[in-house]
Amino acid sequence: MAKQLETVNLRLKVAQLGVQLEQRGQKLSLRGTFPPRPNSGRMRSHQQRLSLGIPATLAGLKEGERQAKIIAAQLLAKTFNWHPYLVWSPEARRGEGGLQQQLKDFEDYFWQQPQRSAKPAASRTTWTSAYSPYVRKLATIAAAKPHLTTGEAIYATIDSFPHHSRSRQLCCTALAALGDFLQLELPLNLKTLGGSYNPTKTQARTLPDDGAIASHWEQIPNPTWRFVYGIMATYGLRNHEVFFCDYDALLQGVALPTVRVLSTTKTGEHEVWPFLPDWIDRFHLRQVCLPPINTDLTETTLQAIGQRVTRQFRRYQIPFSPYDLRHAWAVRTIHLGLADTVAAKMMGHSVSIHTRTYHRWITHRDQQQAVEAALNRLNKA
Repeated sequence: MAKQLETVNLRLKVAQLGVQLEQRGQKLSLRGTFPPRPNSGRMRSHQQRLSLGIPATLAGLKEGERQAKIIAAQLLAKTFNWHPYLVWSPEARRGEGGLQQQLKDFEDYFWQQPQRSAKPAASRTTWTSAYSPYVRKLATIAAAKPHLTTGEAIYATIDSFPHHSRSRQLCCTALAALGDFLQLELPLNLKTLGGSYNPTKTQARTLPDDGAIASHWEQIPNPTWRFVYGIMATYGLRNHEVFFCDYDALLQGVALPTVRVLSTTKTGEHEVWPFLPDWIDRFHLRQVCLPPINTDLTETTLQAIGQRVTRQFRRYQIPFSPYDLRHAWAVRTIHLGLADTVAAKMMGHSVSIHTRTYHRWITHRDQQQAVEAALNRLNKA
């Protein structure tokens, strides 16, 4: 088969058609310079693969060459249309074996979007956490129930998650994107099936106070993980951000040192000030020492790095999560009167998210402290 494929591609090359056939798994694809796919965000033609859906057999190779010539002529005449090659009928049955290839094409499409190359690490985390689990679940359900149509398999996948849950909402978003890519005409809008989950309506957690944060730092025996804990508490960093920061100001002994979060992180580059500054010396943060974990984002993800931090907190029996240190930092800035616009920028998110998330976490304890501080300022006036 490989020799015959090489011969066909030689004929296509001699004819200067600008396309080549490729075997991908058990199917044939065409590679060449094509116009942008619908909704890709691209403006110019670029190198892409086009799945022909033809089996990689000698008979299929003959049909593949015929279609290659037709498509090449369409490209030359500027009449090529992606639609026939993106449509996957909702009536198609799973026994035809086309699902895996369609899902692979969807993943390729995800990575071809311009915004993915701008932030590869964040995009890898997005695919791993918000798309891949639900695409894999769809593949599993479709394989177990080959009698289902594509649409039925998608609905069955969504129904496998609890109503009004975040996982169901993410599933709807991911499979809606898949449906758009495949141009499926589904009777129900998938996004309406996500339910009423809203992170702002979840139970506000009880955050550790400053005394508890300081005391638990002392219980961590490993100095590198003490540094991780201390830097998160003092600068409100996300789990993974600790490993992608510029700590030069700390190392150089600047009186009020900032930490610069690098652009490789989830929300891009931003600068953070310490709250509380006294914790810099208390937690020995000028002695920058990170644990030796793999931070090569070609081999791991931001999510995996963050999960490593969470596991260490559990190992040291810290009774709150790493993110609680970040949340406590945010509430602390509110007490100290830092403008929401400034705090939000330092946390790497929007002002609306900041106020919606953190102002509702101010507990009676927090309010009492704020009232006492305000009255003390009044008495001193």
